[in-house]
Amino acid sequence: MSSTKNLESRPASSISGHNDMTFDAKSMNSQTCLQRNQIEKKQSILSRIVNTLWATRQTRDFNENADLLVKTTLKELIIYIIFLVVISIITFGMTSSINFYFTNVMMKLFLEQPNSNGVTFKDIGSIDDFWDVHSEPILNGLYWETEENATKPGYIYFENKLLGVPRLRQLRVKRGSCKVHSLFEKTISDCYDSYSYFNEDQSPFGIHEVYNSSDGENPFRYSSSDKVKASIVSGTFSTYGQGGYVKNLGLMMAESKELVENLKNHIWIDRGTRAVFLDFTIYNANINLFCQIRLLTEFPATGGAFSSWTFRTVKLIRYVTPMDYFVLACEIIFILFVLYYTIEEALEIKKHKLKYFKEVWNVLDVVILLLCYVCIGFNIYRVIEVNNVLDSLLTNINKFPDFDSLSYWQNQFNNAVAVVAFLSWIKFFKYISFNKTMTQLSSTLARCAKDIAGFAVMFYIVFFAYAQLGYLLFGAIVEDYSSFTNTLFSLFRTILGDFDFEALESASRYLGPIYFLSYVFFVFFVLLNMFLAIINDTYSDVKSDIAEQKSDFELGEYFKRGYDKILTKMHLKKDKILDIQEALAVADADGDKNLSFDEWRTELRKRGYADAEIEAYFAKYDQDGDKNLTEEERKQMEEDLKKQSNKIDNDMQKIHREASITSKDESDESEGSDNEHDEESKQNLVSHIEFNILTKRVDTMEASIGSIVNRIDSVLTKLDTIEQAKLKRREAMTKILDKLNNANSVKDDVQRAKLQEMIRQELEKWDEPLSVTPQRANSSRAVSPLTQSSSSLGGMRTKSSYKQQ
Repeated sequence: MSSTKNLESRPASSISGHNDMTFDAKSMNSQTCLQRNQIEKKQSILSRIVNTLWATRQTRDFNENADLLVKTTLKELIIYIIFLVVISIITFGMTSSINFYFTNVMMKLFLEQPNSNGVTFKDIGSIDDFWDVHSEPILNGLYWETEENATKPGYIYFENKLLGVPRLRQLRVKRGSCKVHSLFEKTISDCYDSYSYFNEDQSPFGIHEVYNSSDGENPFRYSSSDKVKASIVSGTFSTYGQGGYVKNLGLMMAESKELVENLKNHIWIDRGTRAVFLDFTIYNANINLFCQIRLLTEFPATGGAFSSWTFRTVKLIRYVTPMDYFVLACEIIFILFVLYYTIEEALEIKKHKLKYFKEVWNVLDVVILLLCYVCIGFNIYRVIEVNNVLDSLLTNINKFPDFDSLSYWQNQFNNAVAVVAFLSWIKFFKYISFNKTMTQLSSTLARCAKDIAGFAVMFYIVFFAYAQLGYLLFGAIVEDYSSFTNTLFSLFRTILGDFDFEALESASRYLGPIYFLSYVFFVFFVLLNMFLAIINDTYSDVKSDIAEQKSDFELGEYFKRGYDKILTKMHLKKDKILDIQEALAVADADGDKNLSFDEWRTELRKRGYADAEIEAYFAKYDQDGDKNLTEEERKQMEEDLKKQSNKIDNDMQKIHREASITSKDESDESEGSDNEHDEESKQNLVSHIEFNILTKRVDTMEASIGSIVNRIDSVLTKLDTIEQAKLKRREAMTKILDKLNNANSVKDDVQRAKLQEMIRQELEKWDEPLSVTPQRANSSRAVSPLTQSSSSLGGMRTKSSYKQQ
């Protein structure tokens, strides 16, 4: 009451404000609920999209749903096949057979052209050979200043543009970098060690003080790696640094020849020289290929000279022709695939946590994705860097263009892409592992891994023992055994049948043959056959196990079910067309050759079609909308129905044909196994007479068993009837006892007489014979206990009469 008075005493404005606040709160709650529902809808849509796009066998629970497992597996397989096709297009779009021919032409030009003495670059063996080769065949190959090429200087073979100018670079070692033995100190005053970073000489030498050059470069003064920007080069005898004594050649033949003669006359190469590099780059616009060439001549501490070379043919400008732009489109699709698989692997890692990395296939997925991101990053870097180098070259054509690092990293990029393609094809086994036949390789390797590991220890003990023995025995004479690494590869080649027995025999007449024969016996005949035996035994076990187990699912069964569904739908369409054709033939009841809508609907309703479907199909041909089909409209309908029927028949025949071909292939595959059991099955056949006798016996047994079953049913029915009769007797006894008690307690004679009459009637009913037929089951009683019951009731009746008197 007090609260009511307080509310009444409040002003109207405060009450209305309270109502407004309540309404605002309700509206805010409703808005919050709407926003929450919208968020939940968005989340459900997002989760549905994720489940549709990124559902895999590792992220989805199938709960023995075989069809869902097959669909998910097929989806993964189809998507991955498309990914493989894209990778193949990208990899084959980066290279072609023309790369080999371009490289081969350049190698023949600079490596196999002799000088006036018949010495080629490959044959360089001294400092004089170096100068002779570089001043004649090398310069002749770099500068084609002929009458045909006079208007286009700087072209090789008329088609290949020499970019910028070539560069000579020398690396030296310090004087006195090694120590002379005390016995030879007076005889040998100078000592030059092999090249190393610590022995590198960076001091000026020769005529560095008086040498003048128009370009300001002094080849007798050391240039740091920051200025030269060369790459680290691994040669035959050592690994060389990035700096050196540098001199660029000229744009024309005469200028370059004068520079080479000048360096030769001023003894630019002496005892301290350990390596001389000639670097230049060629571009062929016809095929859009760069060829970065390095000709290396090493002057080791042993004396003499040894030549080596590097030819890198790469495609640095990627997008020129329409095919290149098609590859660009495939690269964009490749990036989308990488993002798709990144999300897929992230979802799998989120679900399985660290258990994800226990499977080899999952680790392979992560490795492939990492390599893909490296390739994508380098692709972007190459496009930017090539443009910068070409812009710098075009501004100053007298400059040496640094394509060395670009060509090197382009080669590494090609190698990475090749590894990605290789691993991607290996990963294909992951998506076809549902077939038990496709798991033979992985199962065999996994099962024999321990045996192979134990065998490998034994094998490499013997192998390294022979490698060390061969290196120590023949390392100073035979080239294949000149280093421990070369010895290892030579022994592997010997296992495959590639060996030089004459070189071993010439190195040591007795030890060479003994070494070769013992190695072939122990390694080739014993150890290699033990390895093959391990593989064969394991494969036999895997083969027998696979024959007993079942595949995760059978694609044939899945496609067969789909085939049956298609046939069912086609049969339904066929039946529908037949119904319409029959209705069209009999619907014209009045015979006026005009089919009314009512006649049409009546006939199709008899065949179970809905009104909406009937009306839609009728309206399709009722062009004038008068609810009547003329003779022309009916003919049009009949023609369309006939065309549809023929099309369905053709489709069904085509499907049956394909199915028969498939079943024939399967039967051909299983024909061998069926033929093996033909003789056994023929032995188990019986004659026609024996078959008839067995059939009659089976029929007789079935009739006997049927009669026995009927009798058992009748006995069970009688038992049920007797049980019901017992229940009736209990109820009757209870009523009789209740009436006797009431009769003894009633004092009125009339009422007592009525009760006695009722008891007598009950007893008469009790004395009626029971029938055990099912028809009278509800009113029958058993006969066996009847005498006992009636006698006992008779005694009770006599006793009650006696008490009454």
